[in-house]
Amino acid sequence: MVGRISLDVLRSRRAHPAASYQDRLPELVVTLDDGPAPEEDAVLADSVGLALLVVLDSLRPSERLAFVLHDLFAVPFEEIGTILGKSTAAAKMLASRARRKVRATERPAGLGPEQRQIVQAFLTASRDGDFEALLRVLDPEVRLSVDTPAGEIVVLGATKVAAGAQLGASGVKLGHAAFVNGRPGLVCWNEDGSPLSVLAFTITDGRITHVTILTDPAKLALADLPAPA
Repeated sequence: MVGRISLDVLRSRRAHPAASYQDRLPELVVTLDDGPAPEEDAVLADSVGLALLVVLDSLRPSERLAFVLHDLFAVPFEEIGTILGKSTAAAKMLASRARRKVRATERPAGLGPEQRQIVQAFLTASRDGDFEALLRVLDPEVRLSVDTPAGEIVVLGATKVAAGAQLGASGVKLGHAAFVNGRPGLVCWNEDGSPLSVLAFTITDGRITHVTILTDPAKLALADLPAPA
């Protein structure tokens, strides 16, 4: 799965036409993870900014306008209500709803040693074909989302994801831990140095709960990815 998804796993895919912004990689901010370094703060700052933009883009237009005008530019709710054609109370409610969504955005994780160890354990188990080790790092209800040239593919459940990881990692020669939009991840390359895939992990309570993989060659070619380590 690190580089390619097996045909058996692809046959078990489920259609998911309306993927959320959280499940996508709309813009890639990728840096290789060679251990703690001062520049990680800048990478995290970029990721926080990107996360905020994604959240703002997911708000309804009226929510976004009320939130931005009031919280960022201190425009009174009376004026916001007039602009939106709503009452002052309704404008306050829209801003409050947007504020809750923005505050619910978690600070990107993946910079701690525990997350590094989990990603490394996943990579090692995938390369070794160790099914049991994969199950130990995967949440039972883990979700795998793969962005391919044919569209998005979704696989649910630790058993199916682990089976795909076993088969998919066999042909991968070059892979390196990375930060992908502030999340722990991996970058994989073909033997000629061209990008093969980018993976981003969501880790909760010591287990991988979501894996997002970009394998579309056209999108990979447009991304500003690091060279093979």
